[in-house]
Amino acid sequence: MNLSLIDPFVLAQDYPDTLTEKLQSGHATCLRFDHTGDYLASGRVDGTVVIFDIETNGVARKLQGHTRQIQSLSWSRDGRYLLTSSQDWKCILWDIKDGSRVRTVRFEAPVYIAELHPFNHLLFVASLFEDQPVLVDVSSPKPIKRILPSAPLRPQATNGEEIDPAVAAKQAAQDAKHSTCVTIFTAFGNHIIAGTSKGWINIIETETCTTIHSMRLCNGVVILLRLASNGRDLLVNSSDRVIRTVLMPDLSQLGIDLEPSNIKLQVEHKFQDVVNRLSWNHVTFSSTGEFVTATTFMNPDVYVWERGHGSLVKILEGPREELGVVEWHPSRPLVVACGLESGCVYIWSIISPQKWSALAPDFGEVEENVEYVEREDEFDVHPAEQVHQRRLDLEDEEPDVVTLDRVKGDIEGDAAGTFGVPVLLDIEDSESGEDIIAVGPGTMRRRTPGTGREAVNGDTVKDSGSTAQGVSRGAARNRRR
Repeated sequence: MNLSLIDPFVLAQDYPDTLTEKLQSGHATCLRFDHTGDYLASGRVDGTVVIFDIETNGVARKLQGHTRQIQSLSWSRDGRYLLTSSQDWKCILWDIKDGSRVRTVRFEAPVYIAELHPFNHLLFVASLFEDQPVLVDVSSPKPIKRILPSAPLRPQATNGEEIDPAVAAKQAAQDAKHSTCVTIFTAFGNHIIAGTSKGWINIIETETCTTIHSMRLCNGVVILLRLASNGRDLLVNSSDRVIRTVLMPDLSQLGIDLEPSNIKLQVEHKFQDVVNRLSWNHVTFSSTGEFVTATTFMNPDVYVWERGHGSLVKILEGPREELGVVEWHPSRPLVVACGLESGCVYIWSIISPQKWSALAPDFGEVEENVEYVEREDEFDVHPAEQVHQRRLDLEDEEPDVVTLDRVKGDIEGDAAGTFGVPVLLDIEDSESGEDIIAVGPGTMRRRTPGTGREAVNGDTVKDSGSTAQGVSRGAARNRRR
C-alpha cells in the first residue's frame, strides 16, 4: 500500500540524500543486509545480534550466544542462516527460523572476519588475528578446518634459469611476515580472494586451498574487500588512505578459456581525499555497483563517489559522531551506518512526496484553494441502524498482519529464495531497546518522542506534577464517595 503513494519519477535518483531514520537496540558495531534487503542484522558490543525489519523498523529477532563484541555478519543466499564472528574467538551459524544455533566453531585466535560460501551455508572462510586463514566445513558434527596460505605466489624460474639462492631466501623471509587480514568468496564460491598485511591480493582455489595468482596492490594493509553484485568488480580499502576499485576476470572460465598465468587484476579508480588526507573506516558498493560509499575517520560524513567518471557526487551529512560500518540496501537508494559513540543505526534515504491519488481515484490534488460545490445528498443523515450495520460489516474483516507480500523486481533470480523471518508477538523476544513499548498482550507501539525527558524541560515537570495532583485529587474524591 505504501509503495502506491510514492511517485515513481522520484525514485529515478540512484543515491540517497537525507538522514531520515535512526534505529537503536543496544550499541551496534557492525551491520549487514540480507540478499533481499528485507532485514538488517546488527551486531552489538555485548555479543547480541539484533535483526531489524526494514519495512517497520522494528526488531524481528534477537540472537544471544556470543560473550564479546561482534566482528562480522554474513547471510546465506536464501536468508535463513546467519554467520556471526566475535572477539570471543568463536563463530556461530544461526538458523533464523527459530533462532537456534546450527554450529559453533571455536578458533585458537580472535576472528577478524568470517564469510559464508555463496551456495553452501555449511562452508565458510575465516581470517584470524596473527594466524593463517581457515576454510571451515561444518557439514559434519566435528568441523573440518583447512589452513589457507598467506604467502603470495612468486614467479617460477623459466627456460632453465635458476633463481639466486640469496634472493629466494630473502623472499622466503618476507613471505613469512605475511598475514591475511580479510578473506571473501568469489561470486560462485570456487575461489577465495584474500588481502594481506603487506598489500597483496591472493586468489586461492576453494577445492585445493592453493594460491593460483598474487598481485601487489598497495603498500599498506588491506583492511576490507567487497564484491559488487555482478561478482566482477572488487572494492579494496587499505591503510594507505586510498580506496580502489579493481576489475577482475571471469574466474568461472578458469581452465576453459582462462589460464592462471593470464589472470590480471586491473585497477579502475582510486578514491581519496587529497586535501584532508582522510582515512576510511568502511567502504561498500551500491546495489547496482555504480557508486562507492565510505565512512571516514574522525568525521561524521558519508562520501559517495560515482564510478563512471570517478568523481564525488554527494557527501551525506551525518550526526555529530564518527561513523563505522556502512552498508547499502541491495535494491533501494538507502544507506545505513552505525555510530561509534552511541551505537545507533542511522538511515539515509530519499524523501519522496506521497501521491494520495494512487489510493483514491476520485482524490484530487490542487495547488491552491478552490471553491467546492457539495452534492445534494452528500451530507444526508442516514438511519442509525444502517450506520451500525455498516460498522459491523467492517469489523468482520480480519486484517492479515503476518503475511509478507514481496514486491516484484526487488529480487533478481533465485538469490533470495522464499524464506521469511517468522513474526514474533512476544515483547521479550521482539522489543527494540527503549524505542518499542508494550501496550497490551502481543501489541507494541513506538515510544512517543519526548517521553522520559521530564528532567530536561522544567515545563514538562510542572505538567507532570499537575497531572499527578489531578490524579491524587480524583482518587481522594473516590474515597469520600
